[in-house]
Amino acid sequence: MTGYPALHMIIDGEKISVGHRATHKVVNPATGETLGDLPLADAADLDRALEVAQKGFRIWRNSTPQERAAVLQGAARLMMERQEDLARVATMEEGKPLSEARIEVLMNVGLFNFYAGEAQRIYGRQLVRPAGMRSTVMYEPVGPVAAFSPWNFPLGNPGRKLGAPIAAGCSVIMKSAEETPASALGVLQCLLDAGLPKEVAQAVFGVPDQVSRHLLASPVIRKLSFTGSTVVGKHLAKLAAEDMKRTTMELGGHGPVLVFDDVDVDAVLDTMVGHKYRNAGQVCVSPTRFIVQENVFERFRTGFAERAARIKVGNGLDTDTQMGPMANPRRPDAMERLIGDAVARGAKLGAGGERIGNQGFFYAPSVISEVPLDAEIMNEEPFGPVAIINPFAREDDMIAEANRLPYGLAAYSWTNDVKRQRRLMREVETGMLGVNTTMIGGADSPFGGVKWSGHGHEDGPEGLHACLVAKAVHEG
Repeated sequence: MTGYPALHMIIDGEKISVGHRATHKVVNPATGETLGDLPLADAADLDRALEVAQKGFRIWRNSTPQERAAVLQGAARLMMERQEDLARVATMEEGKPLSEARIEVLMNVGLFNFYAGEAQRIYGRQLVRPAGMRSTVMYEPVGPVAAFSPWNFPLGNPGRKLGAPIAAGCSVIMKSAEETPASALGVLQCLLDAGLPKEVAQAVFGVPDQVSRHLLASPVIRKLSFTGSTVVGKHLAKLAAEDMKRTTMELGGHGPVLVFDDVDVDAVLDTMVGHKYRNAGQVCVSPTRFIVQENVFERFRTGFAERAARIKVGNGLDTDTQMGPMANPRRPDAMERLIGDAVARGAKLGAGGERIGNQGFFYAPSVISEVPLDAEIMNEEPFGPVAIINPFAREDDMIAEANRLPYGLAAYSWTNDVKRQRRLMREVETGMLGVNTTMIGGADSPFGGVKWSGHGHEDGPEGLHACLVAKAVHEG
């Protein structure tokens, strides 16, 4: 694939093009050029998707575990075959380097294969009862799922939204981000081509608030799965509560990184700098607030800034690019506002702090330090290529800063003190903690947060069970 595919929605297996519908222009963030016009669903489209999803649930809930596994495994094989095409489209839409987009494809392959196995391990249990009685616990699919995914992982997020419900026996209406539609459509097409009945999964796009209100107002939808900002997540949770729909909410974070003075500073920097600027920092688990012990603060700050300045920024399709553009024009604007406010309040700018070039949405890898707590960036998730580095003297104060915000998605720590590692495991308020590592996710590991970062999990057996309901049956 050298170009960009024609855009459409998918309802009941039909590829629905623009026709009479309103459209959204999909833009290449590296060039600012329009890639294509995306049709946006109207009320009739959404009603049709709901009707089909209800039929799809009746079909798929009665499928065997082996049938579900075969579809997921088949889709995984197709994604491997189509890896280059999928990755190229994702880079064109979102901007990340092609190497990162290829990894996203592999993430989906691993997840679908994992859920193919989990689909065959939906076990109930029989309870101990007196003779003549029997009590059993059964797990059943929750019902049609409304799944909303963001643009930052244009392949991985749709994979998460589709894999678990399909493994559980649910139908899905997926609304992925309008900025990255072809990537999501590519993932769904792999499932359909692998034999998923056309009624089981639909893809719609539209004005987000209109689509979410329409779908969540319907009694057909029994579960909401959302990945995105805390503000929008709270709004959607309120809508879902009106009909007591189940929810899985993977919301924002503000990842703290605790760096103690007993570590090899250069080794930590070699790992964390690349992780910070992955996907231009547009990652919900991105390390952002570096909480560094005083004895190593100067070395850490200097080394971080030096490494950030050397990062090659460019079009994600270029082989030597290490960091691509930000995904849309809103993000460089946010960087200018947040970094400008911090510097105005006394923060020190060590690297970056400016846009790059005169086309696309490029922003330089940035480092700010000694940032006061009342700066906006200390309290609002920046979601961009900026590292905040502040010095601390005591372990207790470092933990208090890590826990200060109402977010708790991912946190990281670097220390060789085993007893301290155990204290951090217990005391840092987070859904996921990396101790001397940045590897905090996996197909078999629950992914989710606490506090304002949401509830419930994706991935792992927990992600599958989020799409199931328990039924206790007692026989006399």
